[in-house]
Amino acid sequence: MKPITQYTKSGSINIAYQVFGSGTKDLVYIPGWVSNIDLMWACPELVSFLLELGKVARVILFDKRGTGLSDRLVEFSTLEERMDDIRAVMDAVGSEKAILFGHSEGGSASALFAATYPDRTLGMISFGIFAKRRYSKDYPWAPTDEERKVVYDMIENSWGSGDMDLESLAPSKADDKKFMDWLSNYFRSGASPSAAMVLTKMNTQVDIIDILGSIKVPALIMQRTHDIDVKVEEGRFIADRIRNSKFIELEGQDHLFWVGNTKNVLKEIKDFLYEIEPEKSHDERLFTIVAGKLKGETDEGSNVKVLIKEIIKKGKGKNTQFDGLSFISTFDGPSKAVNCGMDLVNFMKSLSIEIAIVIDMKEGAISGNNLVNVSNKEFVDALLNESQFNQILVSQAVRYLLSGADVSFSEYGYLSIPGMMEKSTLYLVSDPNDIQTPILRDDAFLESIIKIIEKNYNKEHFSVDMLCKEVGISERQLQRKLKAITNKSPIQLISSVRLHQAKELLQSSGQSISEVAYMTGFNNPSYFAKSFKKEFGISPSSINSAK
Repeated sequence: MKPITQYTKSGSINIAYQVFGSGTKDLVYIPGWVSNIDLMWACPELVSFLLELGKVARVILFDKRGTGLSDRLVEFSTLEERMDDIRAVMDAVGSEKAILFGHSEGGSASALFAATYPDRTLGMISFGIFAKRRYSKDYPWAPTDEERKVVYDMIENSWGSGDMDLESLAPSKADDKKFMDWLSNYFRSGASPSAAMVLTKMNTQVDIIDILGSIKVPALIMQRTHDIDVKVEEGRFIADRIRNSKFIELEGQDHLFWVGNTKNVLKEIKDFLYEIEPEKSHDERLFTIVAGKLKGETDEGSNVKVLIKEIIKKGKGKNTQFDGLSFISTFDGPSKAVNCGMDLVNFMKSLSIEIAIVIDMKEGAISGNNLVNVSNKEFVDALLNESQFNQILVSQAVRYLLSGADVSFSEYGYLSIPGMMEKSTLYLVSDPNDIQTPILRDDAFLESIIKIIEKNYNKEHFSVDMLCKEVGISERQLQRKLKAITNKSPIQLISSVRLHQAKELLQSSGQSISEVAYMTGFNNPSYFAKSFKKEFGISPSSINSAK
């Protein structure tokens, strides 16, 4: 029987999930490319596989943002946001620690999660995963740009049809019309053509090579010998870079784990689940480090440091420490760090203060006051010496994890560190001053947003997308700015403005509650009443009756 589909919030995004199974250990399945957790239960082969897993674990399924039953987004999402979705689902089901099972693209998010949150990761299982999706001399198994273009053309012209060459994902099922029809339907129900294109382009930019060495939890890496989609050499490459890993090569061509020699796959997973034991604690985890330096003395003195700490705190940074005119802070992920770096540069510019920002990813102690060890500090200091004021420099590791972020980069140069064999490539966050205005001086910005909403509040179809076009910025930029200023998402702010307009109409006009609901853009009076009570703590009928 199909489990009940439930929802939880990851930021402002609704994530769909299901829970089933009787095992004592939690296993979170992070699906590949696209998914639909309801349609999974229409495939007998997949159902059989999942039920077997449910005998040895409590299994947690979810659809990534932009896919399946979760909120659809026709924009890029970062690995960091997907990692946040995993954490949100775990929190929703009360899972303090889980084994992550990443398939194909899902392996990238599970790898970042395992490195960033080892105390919440019991172990990591992967099947058919890749470290990057773009050919390079040091990773020759990834598709070339020409090969990726073929995939883009297929999505553009043949999404969900028989021309998708789905047989390459499951050669052993190529002649099974019922299975192939389900697979086409599964992809169509998992993502629209636009969403599938966005996901595919995001995957093309993914590169997790630099974080593999930071994964300390036990890992089981499985790959089929003749998988056409992701080569077996890619699994070996990943396993070689994760210290506590076991690589299993399985016969066959299928990229989907629930077809082909599934008994062998299940045996490896079950053995791993039975053998794995939780570590009491981990000493280190992966952090994103933001370091900065101010130019000369400032007229506002220590007050500037207070403002910097405030901006970092709003950007979800932690443990800010100053050393003279320099400071350092940690973040759980690179996109939060870069967004905060842009906020810092722009706010300091509004005070006529010059600041240089550098961002890197390093391992550090999970607890304690020291943010970086001696060797890491050398690298950070070298980055700061290389940086120019009013610029943000990021390391290669940060750049490669920011696919999907609403940020532009240009190659800056190379950094040589004494004792390091290889040079480190640096990237400049391009034109940060054009990306965002100061977050602590945004009264005018907020006022303009509210005026636009007030002009359109009575239009039922007025949306966040329409608001973004009016303002002239992307949805991600709008989301970030409004969250910093009001702690509301764009959807919440639109609803709030509509509700305040409705309250005024209820107090001053003779209209009924239903009429006011429709007049303020709500097409469901019952939902309007519920939202009204949540916003003001009273029902709309109490205002009507008081007149």
